[in-house]
Amino acid sequence: MLQTLQKAARALTLFTPQYPEWSVGEMAKALELPKSSVSELLSSLAEQGLLRRVGVGRYRLGWRLLELGQTLLKTTEFRDEARAVMQEMVAVWGETMHLAVLEAGTVVYLEKLRGQQGLQVELSGIGVRLPAHCSGVGKVLLAYQPWDAVLRVVGNDQLYPFTPNTITSLDALAEELARVRQRGYAYDLEEVSIGLCCVAAPIRDYEGQVIAAISFSAPTHRFRLHRDQYTRAIIEGAQRISERLGYYGGTSACKPTKSKSPSSVPVI
Repeated sequence: MLQTLQKAARALTLFTPQYPEWSVGEMAKALELPKSSVSELLSSLAEQGLLRRVGVGRYRLGWRLLELGQTLLKTTEFRDEARAVMQEMVAVWGETMHLAVLEAGTVVYLEKLRGQQGLQVELSGIGVRLPAHCSGVGKVLLAYQPWDAVLRVVGNDQLYPFTPNTITSLDALAEELARVRQRGYAYDLEEVSIGLCCVAAPIRDYEGQVIAAISFSAPTHRFRLHRDQYTRAIIEGAQRISERLGYYGGTSACKPTKSKSPSSVPVI
């Protein structure tokens, strides 16, 4: 049974936006399994609605997964608490905000809200995964993990360079994560996409464990102009969400300079 579940999980993870459809033969080659075994496996998954047949021996993801995904989002308690605070912040600041968690070695986005002047961030979206080493939310989530756990997440090879600003060495990542822990927030300074900057802060549960992160994303020119304001706002927003979850341990001891009130920040 365990082996069957492992094979099913491996099969499902092969479906991506780049490869949304697979034949039995293609799947068998990718999984290095006999075609007969893969045919039986895919047929069983289709019977449960996890896959759907789109031709003779060809499959796509099934609609049951959409139902399960909605159930997951609706039953993730902290998502509702985070969304309420994020909506207030987006209304005030007008930027794009994200809520993310760390799962199976990558950042998974659970929520994305775009304000009136918010930038359309193409690489993010609900359910989208990104490597953790290059984003603000990813660095926050990694910073509160033991280093051996970080190594399991990012591996021992050179980190993928999304832009010339991306951290690509383990030594540089270790130094960056130490800074994030010390100050209580993380920046993405055009590390995922040129022209885009972010600031992120951790969300803690009632035990003080970091379970998620939220971020502001803004065009580089506007982020540079209001960096301190955005940083203080994201720290305070993350603290408000954490308090709703029962955490009252306070904020980071190291904060940016005091910001102006939101009303004094011009809409550009």
